[in-house]
Amino acid sequence: MKIVIAGAGETGTHLAKMLSKERHDIVLMDVSEERLRFPASAQEILTLTGQPTSFCDLKQAGVAKADLFVGVTNEESANITACMLASRLGAHKTLARINNYEYLQPGNRELFEGMGITSMIYPEKLAAEEIVTAINRPWTRQYWELMDGAIVLIGVRIAPNAPLVNTRVVDLPSENKRYHIVAIKHRNELYIPSRDSRIEAGDILFFTTTKEHVKEVQQHAGKVDTEVKKVFIMGASRIALRTCQLLPGHIRVKLIEKDKEKSHRIAEAAPGNVLTIHGDGRDMDLLQQEGIKDAQAFVALTENESTNILACLTAKRFGVTKTISEIENLDYIPLAETMDIGAVINKKLIAAGHIYQFLLDGDMANVKILTFANANVAELTARADSKITRKPVKDLHLCADLTLGGLIRNGQARIVKGDTHIQEGDHVIVFCMDTAMRKLEDLFN
Repeated sequence: MKIVIAGAGETGTHLAKMLSKERHDIVLMDVSEERLRFPASAQEILTLTGQPTSFCDLKQAGVAKADLFVGVTNEESANITACMLASRLGAHKTLARINNYEYLQPGNRELFEGMGITSMIYPEKLAAEEIVTAINRPWTRQYWELMDGAIVLIGVRIAPNAPLVNTRVVDLPSENKRYHIVAIKHRNELYIPSRDSRIEAGDILFFTTTKEHVKEVQQHAGKVDTEVKKVFIMGASRIALRTCQLLPGHIRVKLIEKDKEKSHRIAEAAPGNVLTIHGDGRDMDLLQQEGIKDAQAFVALTENESTNILACLTAKRFGVTKTISEIENLDYIPLAETMDIGAVINKKLIAAGHIYQFLLDGDMANVKILTFANANVAELTARADSKITRKPVKDLHLCADLTLGGLIRNGQARIVKGDTHIQEGDHVIVFCMDTAMRKLEDLFN
């Protein structure tokens, strides 16, 4: 596929690098020549210095033959205009990054589609949704509902007293299987387990299970439920405001912002359960004064990763169960994990995962990217006579960098076992490393 990406910021560059691994024809354009200087290594990315709102520059980028044009510059208006022009020039699909939530309303979306904009993403809204999910499930690192909620992917750090500690994967019950361990992260290395893999305390395990067995995953991981009644949020960003609007009304929220003008602005827009405080979220005296010891969750959403990590560590010292940090620099994510930050929010990864769906075959309905690792979770439909349907799973000799986590057949959710035989029309959850993404089409088509 030919893909033109306008905007060589963090989101555009990360997306270009990710897509180039899939052997797509990538053109990355930006007005800044300096932004287009990055280590290309073995990746084949064609760069172009130019304006995304210029007919001449868009023609030079080859948008007339583009399967997808993506506008992810820092300027919302430029993204919208560029998509309109690209569509007029012949781009098959266009996608614009926006900052205005109103544009996503049903009637407005139809208006934009009429102007040639196939779809729009608002990363701040997507990030807020992930934060709310993390707050609602404080014992998890990741909690994603797949297949419209029929299958759930759960990432959780194994407690020292968990029943799973020192257990080999092969020794887990195979009859009446309630969950499948699709990956283990041990000492910063993520791998898909073999039969002889042993689970240790402190490992982060990724489970697929059905909704009715989520509680068993929690118990086997040695985790207890914490009812979240009070949340602290540091940083009056757009993500913070959307999070406040999405959180249930019974949860009390204290939002701390250093900038006085920002704190006044968000106070006017926030719901009634939100108290806005002018101050520094790293100030221990302020946190104690505002009752941090009674809070169950702390969310750090400033523009500074170091500040966010430090604030989460401070909250941990006061006994806060769940900490969530926005970290846009990918190099900081492993550091956050070693410091036991409960969940990480990264807008570029969230945006890249949603944009990636536009490039996939219609039978691959969804892809999610794990924040802490180079891994993906995909939903696919098995076609007639595809390789995946020819033998039971144990006889398919699947490569070591992917595993099947669950499936939906005739409306019923099932966990995949060795003797499971995938059938035509089954909707299958696949957990795979980045290296295996290109193999999925061969298996399922």
